[in-house]
Amino acid sequence: MGFFSWKTQDTDRSIANQHSGRDTFKVWMHDDKGNKWVETNYEGYGEFEGKDYYELLAEMNGLPSDRYEGIKLAHSDKPYKSPNLTESEHWEYIDCEPVRCTHQGFFY
Repeated sequence: MGFFSWKTQDTDRSIANQHSGRDTFKVWMHDDKGNKWVETNYEGYGEFEGKDYYELLAEMNGLPSDRYEGIKLAHSDKPYKSPNLTESEHWEYIDCEPVRCTHQGFFY
């Protein structure tokens, strides 16, 4: 299985994972209800403080809290809300998906 990574929506930095050789940094994941999770040492598999990005995506769109359902939705043609990923704790949710990192947070 490969890595998952994105660029932060406030600074446009690639979220490097701990296996890449690049320094990790604090990343906040926000939902549309004001909840947030912080990750300081991203492992590369979509979890931020124990909360899975794709499970949250599924929840935000009224689907069962299931990683597979979230991944399926993210790769569909259907419109959906997605979590926001930032370096800032103080962030007002925007209805915009973070850009996926082409390097998967590892292959720089």
